Amino acid sequence: MKNFNSGTYINRGSFKAFMPAPIHRNWEIDNMEVIKLLSQADRQLGRLDMYSEYVNIDLYISMHVAKEATQSSRIEGTQTKMEEAFMEERDISPGHRDDWQEVQNYIAAMNEAVKQLHRLPFSSRLIRQTHKILLRGVRGAHKYPGEYRSSQNWIGGATLKDAVFIPPPHSEVPELVSDMEKFANDEQTLMPDLLKIALIHYQFETIHPFLYGNGRVGRLLITLYLVSRGILKQPILYLSDFFECHRQLYFDNLMRVRTHHDIGQWFKYFLMGVIETSRQGIRTFDDIMQLQKSMDERLSPLGIRAADAQKVIQYMYNKPIIDAAAVAEIIGKSNVSAYKLIADLEKAEIIEEITGAQRGKVYRFREYVQLFN
Repeated sequence: MKNFNSGTYINRGSFKAFMPAPIHRNWEIDNMEVIKLLSQADRQLGRLDMYSEYVNIDLYISMHVAKEATQSSRIEGTQTKMEEAFMEERDISPGHRDDWQEVQNYIAAMNEAVKQLHRLPFSSRLIRQTHKILLRGVRGAHKYPGEYRSSQNWIGGATLKDAVFIPPPHSEVPELVSDMEKFANDEQTLMPDLLKIALIHYQFETIHPFLYGNGRVGRLLITLYLVSRGILKQPILYLSDFFECHRQLYFDNLMRVRTHHDIGQWFKYFLMGVIETSRQGIRTFDDIMQLQKSMDERLSPLGIRAADAQKVIQYMYNKPIIDAAAVAEIIGKSNVSAYKLIADLEKAEIIEEITGAQRGKVYRFREYVQLFN
């Protein structure tokens, strides 16, 4: 780390592009602050992953993915709320439907990529497939989804002349991505996995291999790598919330690697994100378990309708947005019975109406959603 060189600027005529150094090489970690944070991060991540053994994680995965989708997309400027991710397009105001679709694509990309990990390694092919899903039918759809760029791009500024950062020339992208892929899958590399993915994320954002959507893909790669390595049994750690809360530090620390060759500061920031996010995840799972216990007490006054209410609540742990038609289907009874049950759940302050509409009302599982906000 002492001798780390992030790369050099190369003259391209009217501008200078940054050419990152390859990362597939031997590494020696000699920063005690990084090692201490790494120990804490491993410990907290292990505690978080433990819930996969004792809790029906599958029931809550959709909430974690939806939160990541909304937060990661928010960094790019979208305004979708987390509960809106579970709503039907017809229930979204026309002005927000583009943002809503970007979030839907992110959820689809993550779910498909996790499935693909059973058949594909953490690879360039997986990255391109994920990018293709992300840009399907949304902003950037005309910017070659699933294909690495064949022209120069830049970050910040209106043109190359006033850009904040200019990634390497497009001709260098295939070789740089190949180097990153080899590094990710090299079993002989002794570098700890959390530092490995921190470095991969930095390198990916520096290469900026696509014309559009690099930020979202780069953040997705963190979770995918941890799942691919078996560090997480389920995709339940997402750093976009941390990056969003400390957005300027995120960009500053990435840039500092390029300008000052300071990879140590980036490692410390990244590991703090893992520690803080893992702790928050642990608190969320503890709160979910407490909420489940309280539900039994709050539903008992419903008498014979308590069993039906329990079915609805169980459904809403996976999808916290519901309407009368869905309630009727879940309990297998008439719309009249569904409306009566909805009234009971509203009275118990378990669900609340969120559209303000007279017809086609939509309800959310209020306390459960708040655990993720």
